[in-house]
Amino acid sequence: MAEYTLKVRRYQPESGEAAYWEEFQVELDPSLSVLDGLLQAKDRDDGSLSVRCSCRAAICGSCGMKINGQSGLGCKTQVGEAQELAEKKASVSPSSEAPVITVEPMGNMPVIKDLVTDMESTHWTKIRRVTPWLLPHGEPPEREYVVEPESMIDITQSMACIQCGACVSSCLSMEADPDFIGPAALAKAYRFVGDPRDGETVERLHDLAEDPHGIYDCTHCFSCIDACPKGVAPMDQIMRLRRKAGEEGIEDPNNGHNHVNAFVNMIEKKGTNDEALLVQESYAPGIKGKLKPSKAAIKGLVESLPTVLRAIKTGKARSLPKLIPGVHPKLPGGAQDEVKAIYKHAEEHREEFNLYITGEEDVEPEPDEPTAATIEAEAATAAESEES
Repeated sequence: MAEYTLKVRRYQPESGEAAYWEEFQVELDPSLSVLDGLLQAKDRDDGSLSVRCSCRAAICGSCGMKINGQSGLGCKTQVGEAQELAEKKASVSPSSEAPVITVEPMGNMPVIKDLVTDMESTHWTKIRRVTPWLLPHGEPPEREYVVEPESMIDITQSMACIQCGACVSSCLSMEADPDFIGPAALAKAYRFVGDPRDGETVERLHDLAEDPHGIYDCTHCFSCIDACPKGVAPMDQIMRLRRKAGEEGIEDPNNGHNHVNAFVNMIEKKGTNDEALLVQESYAPGIKGKLKPSKAAIKGLVESLPTVLRAIKTGKARSLPKLIPGVHPKLPGGAQDEVKAIYKHAEEHREEFNLYITGEEDVEPEPDEPTAATIEAEAATAAESEES
């Protein structure tokens, strides 16, 4: 047993007071969870402490919370590991106070009481936004829709989601734009876009790509991947939606598809990012787009001027090659040839590996069966050792 201090963010609306911090001393085995510590504090110190939980086995997704600033599940986070992380953070930013485990309600959601958030107003509303059920075409079969197991592998990663909301809590795009559909809902959307039984795939892609707060509103910050306790990797599912939308040739108001193409082509040609040209190619791609830009392109370019001016002011784009589109140099020497070789290899091996399906990364490979030559060589080595 060891003693730990849980510093919990409290909010009790019935009191009329603002949120505040309160510390609880708990005694637990390091292998037990932060949720166990909270329940001990609720049982021994303050019965009004509110926390949502159910299975306590990382299955139901009820106990989503922030621990030391990281969104996750209280029942999956060991209190010993949480203490180590708190001490590590304290060593980076030393203070006179002893390191404690901080516990807060999830972000991007209204707080009902203490660690209980209103998931209905944010999480579940956005889940319903993507029509989270199959929309098959034609007459229904007599019994059930039968598909080959191999055709479902692509969506099993999305199906692993337990709707805990940890990715929503950590999403930086949702902090900047609360209307963003969000990682959980878009991962759910891919579960049906990738399902061969669904008959509205193209319509779904148009809906999600043409929404200003849809798939191109994600800034791929990787926060949702770090937060997800089940390896769903919502950002990966959003990238898959983008690829499928691009394959359908869907034009989006965010110019996200143009931006992706411009960046990919630019790195292939130069190996480095020509930011001035990237802005132009994102809004007005190609010679035709620049000679006869659309109203949307002109609007986008004008709206990007404050960003350009900020880059100049901060020193990011003070040099002339960074200000003139197309002047940015290529990689030196033969480095660009290596970049092109990577592109060529990627085009020749257009395969996507789903690690959730193929197995754990830590599994040791099976030893190879020894051949007759190997056995003979080992015997000879052993004989020489005995003679010496």
